[in-house]
Amino acid sequence: MALTPFRSRLIADVGISMGDEGKGRLIPEIVRELQASTGRRDAVGTVIKVNGGANSGHTVAGLKLNLLPGGVAERDVPCLALGAGVVADPRKALWEALPLEKAGLPVLNRLLIDERCMISDVAHRILDLAWEDYRVERLGQEPRGSTGRGITPAYADEVGQFQMHYAEFLSDRTEYAARLSARLDRAAATVRDVCRLAPEKWAGLFLRLTEAEQRANKGAIDSGVFRAAEFDFTRFAGKEPFTFDHAAVLAAWWDAGSRLAGCVGDVRERVLGDLSAGRTVLGEFGQAYWLDKRAGFAPNVTASHTYVPEFFQSAGIPAQAVHTVGCCKAYDTKVGTHVFLTKMPDGHPLQEALSRLEFGTSTGRQRMVGWSDLVEKADALRYGGYDDLVINKLDALSPHGAWKGGDLQVCTGYADESGKVLPGVPRNDAVRRRLRPVYATLPGWTEDISKVRSFAALPAAARRYVAFTVAEIVRLASRGGSLAVLPNLRYVGVGPDPEQIISDVPATAELIRQA
Repeated sequence: MALTPFRSRLIADVGISMGDEGKGRLIPEIVRELQASTGRRDAVGTVIKVNGGANSGHTVAGLKLNLLPGGVAERDVPCLALGAGVVADPRKALWEALPLEKAGLPVLNRLLIDERCMISDVAHRILDLAWEDYRVERLGQEPRGSTGRGITPAYADEVGQFQMHYAEFLSDRTEYAARLSARLDRAAATVRDVCRLAPEKWAGLFLRLTEAEQRANKGAIDSGVFRAAEFDFTRFAGKEPFTFDHAAVLAAWWDAGSRLAGCVGDVRERVLGDLSAGRTVLGEFGQAYWLDKRAGFAPNVTASHTYVPEFFQSAGIPAQAVHTVGCCKAYDTKVGTHVFLTKMPDGHPLQEALSRLEFGTSTGRQRMVGWSDLVEKADALRYGGYDDLVINKLDALSPHGAWKGGDLQVCTGYADESGKVLPGVPRNDAVRRRLRPVYATLPGWTEDISKVRSFAALPAAARRYVAFTVAEIVRLASRGGSLAVLPNLRYVGVGPDPEQIISDVPATAELIRQA
């Protein structure tokens, strides 16, 4: 069965749940599909990271990435871009790029950082940890579950008009130093006077960053790419609480930024040039629709816009047709303090089995596991829109570990206290918290499907599960009417490796009939 052609040379790779949907694994698949259909090795001219920073983890062809676009795994992609909507720590960019270079993957000669891409640094990371302390100690709330990568404070600088851009690494060190010093003083004063951090905790924030980065970069340390001292943040603390060592911070960040100066340029012109030359531009999004700072539920959202409109803002190009690929898993996961209506009960055999698989790429945090929430996925279609649907990790519902098989549930609605079923996700969080999920029960299967490469070869129960998922998303999104265009189920993932994917899926109308 031939795959449906992409309707635009702009393709957005987005999540339609709460993140962690396996968006990264789509990059090689889409690149190779376009190469095969066009006969051009350079069919994809640019893969651009659209939003976020090092807080979004992608696993692509076995590579664990945070900041760099997933296109790094595809040597035929000539440009890896960080758009203007990204906040990027130059040291983190080098921490990812140099081990890949040593492994034989060219990165820096393909990397293009927009001159309006925002610089993040140690001030943002310290603020991130201090605000978490404030949330717990001063407000009595649960920890938000921040990655500690400084993303929210960096975007707060943008809103407050204190942002610093990568273009600054192309200009005068003295001017950069003055602006950096002001940023460090501002951050320290905020931690002291607003977050009201206990003075004895100040040094501990730097130690926590050191331990986290030395743990995250253990492979690069062990292989000799970096010394452990590279990840020592304690050297950036001043001698007194609520002070930074300005000279040490300046030296580290200016050095990293200067090493990347040759990568700084105009992403707008690169993208427009690709489009005029008939090459596709693939936008890689971090997080997902329900973590968008406007669409989601604070405080359990990210600080960026995580859906398709940000493509145009980050790339700096006119709004135009874009082909959107919406990713989800065959079940759901969440981290932090989210209200998780479809959370599986602790001790359920499938919950125990899936929990052994589900850890965050960025942080290593344990993810909560739940049944697939089709209401959320349908609202992402109704209000966000996507042309293609991708369902990953179907294989994880096969028996493994404590899970010996059995019935599966999917959420098809939310009921309020009176029993009334709501048509979608209410935007009032107080209302949402009082709801209970309405489930449909589907039979599971006992076969290992990780080696299946054809939809017809899936067990009947697995085909039914997929078909029912698609049909319910369409039904719930249409609200009793009809959608102008049915989303196409492009791929079904049955394992983490690039070849573990099914692409000969029947048309959506046929799946609805089968459901």
